[in-house]
Formats: sequence, structure tokens, C-alpha cells
Amino acid sequence: MITITRNEEVVLNQVKIFNIEYPEGIPISLLRKELGFHEYDLVQILEELQDKELVIFKDNRASLSESEKEVNTVNSKKDLEELELNQKEKDSYKLIQDLVDDKNLISKYTLEGHLLYGDLKLSNFRMYHIILSLQNKGLLKTITKDDGEYYLLVE
Repeated sequence: MITITRNEEVVLNQVKIFNIEYPEGIPISLLRKELGFHEYDLVQILEELQDKELVIFKDNRASLSESEKEVNTVNSKKDLEELELNQKEKDSYKLIQDLVDDKNLISKYTLEGHLLYGDLKLSNFRMYHIILSLQNKGLLKTITKDDGEYYLLVE
């Protein structure tokens, strides 16, 4: 499922309406006139939709992509980031579950390395934010042992 903002939904719906009429691509000037968006904002939205593989945007023309994807709409970019963060938390938690040993322990540096350089490729800030969030939710606990620092997965 792909999550988009309300403005992205408005533009996507307009592209769907004009797509049949303009098989070679809908001119951005027509979309701008129809929607009343500033050209800069419209271009940004179209590029976001292209990144999500919902539209094809090139040469100042937009057309609907061939893929059929389920779309979920949120009110703002902030809601979108929050939803993505929640998904990153879930993905991180699943990764931790896969990495812990039989005592539900994982080395602090091993975990941080997997979060930073593994499949999730989190930034330092996002990684520490997720770890702190999991700790605040009682799912992860910091443990200090003689041989170093560890995280305990609380299940």
C-alpha cells in the first residue's frame, strides 16, 4: 500500500480524469490552471507521485502509470512521516527479533550497525529515535554486562 497526502491525491485524481483525453501526457499548464496550484508546488507533487510510481512525469507532462497500486491518503506530510516512522519502528523491531540470541540479548554495536547499514539504512538520528521509542514503549531495555553494552528484547 502506498500512502499519499491530500494534495497528492487531488493531483492524482486530476491526472486520472485527464489521462484519457491526453494520451501523450497532460501538460503541466493545464493541471496548474485546473487545480490552482503554484507551478513549483505542482512539480514537487508530481515528482513525489512519480517516486511512488503512480504517475509518469517528464517534459512538463504527466500521465498515469500502468501499475495498479492500493493508495492510502493522509492529511499532511507530518502524518505521512509519522506513519512511515511507525512502519520503520515495526521493521526495526522485527529485525531485532531476528538478531537477538537465545537470551533475547543483542550487542548495542551490532544492533546499531544493522540498523544503520543493513536493509533499513536508517540515519543516525532516526536510528536513535527508534531505539528510544522502543525503550519508552517497554519493548527494548539497555543492559550493561562485563563485556559491554547490550539491548534486551522484552517480549
